[in-house]
Amino acid sequence: MDTGLKGKNVLVPGSSSGIGLAIAQALAEEGANVVLAARREDVVQAEAAKLPSAIGIALDLNADGAPAALVEAAEEAFGPIDVLVLNGGGPPPGGAADVTDEQALAAAHQLLLQHIRLTNLVLPGMRGRGWGRIVAVGSSGVQQPLPNLALSNIGRAGLAGYLKTLAAEVAGDGVTVNMVLPGRIDTDRVASLDAAAAKRTGSTPEEARRSSEAGIPAGRYGKPGEFAAVVAFLAGTPAAYVTGEQIRVDGGMVRSY
Repeated sequence: MDTGLKGKNVLVPGSSSGIGLAIAQALAEEGANVVLAARREDVVQAEAAKLPSAIGIALDLNADGAPAALVEAAEEAFGPIDVLVLNGGGPPPGGAADVTDEQALAAAHQLLLQHIRLTNLVLPGMRGRGWGRIVAVGSSGVQQPLPNLALSNIGRAGLAGYLKTLAAEVAGDGVTVNMVLPGRIDTDRVASLDAAAAKRTGSTPEEARRSSEAGIPAGRYGKPGEFAAVVAFLAGTPAAYVTGEQIRVDGGMVRSY
């Protein structure tokens, strides 16, 4: 399948490792010019150097003014952004009964507000050119809230509502807006959640992982590349009639339709 991504300019925050890096690699393989961004300068630049047409920008997306600085640097390198991937780290685990005002506001800032700001910076250009793709990395918790991940559930649900509303507003301009929901993908983030679960239950991280895998019909964690392949499709030309969707990549973990 020709994704039509050759020569397109793509921005992928949170892309020094895990799902974000896999997405950057997948889009680069399709011929896109990719801007990777993450806090670890040495790592993000080293990963960008491995790709045919990419740059790495060291930046903390949670910092004040970070979205504007990132888009400015990306456009200076390659030109207007055609594909925006909304991705970043998640807040720490914890229960809903313990959420404080400060934690809720921090989660909203990290998972919602900064992504809205990024979108607002690139969306006018996409609409003006009549082509654009916004693909957000969410969580299966958007559809089935995850135990002990209250802050993630709160922030990502807010982002889901924003994106669904936006999709209907910009579909006529050739811009699609979709969300891809990972289940248990084999990344450092999921390993840290397994470690936290092990600490709570008095087990080992290996036992926590096996317990988690037992609840997945596929019987295993997903690979980052498997997730990235879905994002690459949604970012491409063949997916022009897919918008406003939430697509799970979870090995059947969420049992609802």
